[in-house]
Amino acid sequence: MAADAGVIQEILDLVPQKAPFRFIDEIISLDEEQIVGLTGFAMMNILSRALSRTSDYTGVILIETMAQIGVVAYGMYLLACQRHVRPSQMKEPLSLFSLADDVEFKGIVKPGERVIVKGRKIYMRRGALKVDISMERENGEVVCVGKLAGMGVDK
Repeated sequence: MAADAGVIQEILDLVPQKAPFRFIDEIISLDEEQIVGLTGFAMMNILSRALSRTSDYTGVILIETMAQIGVVAYGMYLLACQRHVRPSQMKEPLSLFSLADDVEFKGIVKPGERVIVKGRKIYMRRGALKVDISMERENGEVVCVGKLAGMGVDK
């Protein structure tokens, strides 16, 4: 069953990353099989200049963005589903990103460019989540793909 706007907001409120290192602008859709999120890197111009001499985002920022949407936010939602509670009722969950595998970069993301992250669950068991993940431009051009994993724990 798809998450409603209230559940999506509760998930966004639980994500521990804050500006300027938070890369989730919006969760477009969310259910027990997949998540789709959007970011425009609006807060990233200063951090980008500090990390790189170019105006392109580094691979680590792209992976972090996919992890925040596809592992952290999605993992919290799935934990709430498994526990049969609303996300806001969980005891301060912590979703930890732990693995990036088979990540392939196919394009460059420029500051201010909006990208869509799509994560599809491979498995979720005992608090461990693994997802097939992709990042694409709004026109559908794929920027990055791979597999990410993480673990949900209570603080």
